[in-house]
Amino acid sequence: MARHIYRCPLRWSDMDAFGHVNNVVFLRYLEEARIDFMFRLAPGDGSPSFSGGSVVARHEIDYLRPLVHRHEPVIIESWVTRIAAASLTIAYEVKEADDPAQVYVRASTVVVPYNLAEGRPRRISAEEKSFLQKYLDDGARSDTARSDTARSDAAGDARDEKPEDALVV
Repeated sequence: MARHIYRCPLRWSDMDAFGHVNNVVFLRYLEEARIDFMFRLAPGDGSPSFSGGSVVARHEIDYLRPLVHRHEPVIIESWVTRIAAASLTIAYEVKEADDPAQVYVRASTVVVPYNLAEGRPRRISAEEKSFLQKYLDDGARSDTARSDTARSDAAGDARDEKPEDALVV
């Protein structure tokens, strides 16, 4: 699995009254990394992939240690943990460039591709899915693969089940 690496500069204005980077600013850092990942690395020259718009449906953030201002940028590693028909989940770690074991934040974002002209969500294109799968966590699968496996597992369970073991709801 590949990871997208974004070098994020810290700004003096990112600090709050407590002398560390404000928690809300981390959302901006994640946005910068996500935009760099989805738009700059979109496949093909002139490809419409990811350019039609997207919306954030959910953020989850775990703040692990305070980050204070300095001149060196932090590294934001991004990768994909889930690809569904009309959404994807991107995971992140904000960490030290020279000491990757020092992680400040772990986070994830659910992104929904959006058709701005029609004002509604849209499905992930085949080209976008192909691009995203290069960054898909080795332990994760796309929902297509997951549903195929679930059907196979369910069929196997049904074959192994005795009628007297069945639960009636």
